[in-house]
Amino acid sequence: MPTAPFTALVEALPATVPFVGPETLERAEGRPFLARLGANESVFGPSPLALEAMAKAARDVWMYGDPSQHALREALAAHLGIDAGHVMIGSGIDGLLGDTCRLFVEQGSAVVSSLGGYPTFAYHAQGYGGALHLVPYRNDCSDLDALAQTAQREGARLVYLANPDNPMGSWHSAEAINTLLAGLPEDCLLLLDEAYIETAQEGTALPLAPEDPRLLRFRTFSKLYGLAGLRVGYVIGAAPIIAAYDKIRHHFGVGRIAQAGALAALADQAHAAEVLAQVVDARSQIAAIARSHGLTPLPSATNFVTIDCGGDGQHAAAVLDGLIASGIFVRKPMAPRLDRCIRISCGTPEDLRHLSEALAEVMMGLQA
Repeated sequence: MPTAPFTALVEALPATVPFVGPETLERAEGRPFLARLGANESVFGPSPLALEAMAKAARDVWMYGDPSQHALREALAAHLGIDAGHVMIGSGIDGLLGDTCRLFVEQGSAVVSSLGGYPTFAYHAQGYGGALHLVPYRNDCSDLDALAQTAQREGARLVYLANPDNPMGSWHSAEAINTLLAGLPEDCLLLLDEAYIETAQEGTALPLAPEDPRLLRFRTFSKLYGLAGLRVGYVIGAAPIIAAYDKIRHHFGVGRIAQAGALAALADQAHAAEVLAQVVDARSQIAAIARSHGLTPLPSATNFVTIDCGGDGQHAAAVLDGLIASGIFVRKPMAPRLDRCIRISCGTPEDLRHLSEALAEVMMGLQA
């Protein structure tokens, strides 16, 4: 029986998704993981105030959430010290990147990103017909000079940069980001993914200048605030660009419970500070565990630590497979030169005890 044909663009896209979820791996292994350290979630959990607010909101879940997200936008604007017209809420950074590509990417539009970087931007950009140009990392960091040069050469409409970086945990200074901005074409927009900005070292974040039409900054409640399962992110930018999201966004995409949870989490900065201290401590512990087994931790500004396994991609894949078989969910970069590493999210003391025990067995087995 004939069916409606897909578009030529969809027919040309690979049958793939950006990530294989831990649930898929658990089904394949036939058991749950002992430690879930691969998705950069906050295992330290959300604010108790957020849990209370979500439980209360659940009673009214028969109603749609406020499509204008007024209370959350106003609270975010006050927290950031900017006008609410410079903030838009969306279903996580991933959803907002899709909306942004819909706003700016047409068939053949040149877009630039890093080879091996966070894959969702590339997924959306290609899904809207963009011509993707990928720049290799340099010294485990996104190569800002090469990104600017590629954008100039290709006449790029968008450049995507995660700072701090996923999957390497590296970061650039605010001064370096300003230099990158100055080197882009006049009509090129920098998409600055700041999912991990709350865990970054001082001097990483640019001062907020939301009226700058060259820059969109993306942030999330998934990391420090521990609300990954709700999918709440936001974008900061010039008011005319922010207003344009209303033309194409899913207005009911952030539900009532999600808005209530994010609003309460934002208000509990004491809990956020406690989580940050736990993240910093866990980064040190992961680094120490890696060193104790002959591996090299890379400096991190995120809620994970990337570990150089000291060999090639095949060796790192063996370490990864061994950990997964031992019940420890971690991930690894896949691009050339980055694929020598694995990436381990910050965890509780119990999580890290399981990690240390499993890693000892895996490394002993590989050396045998």
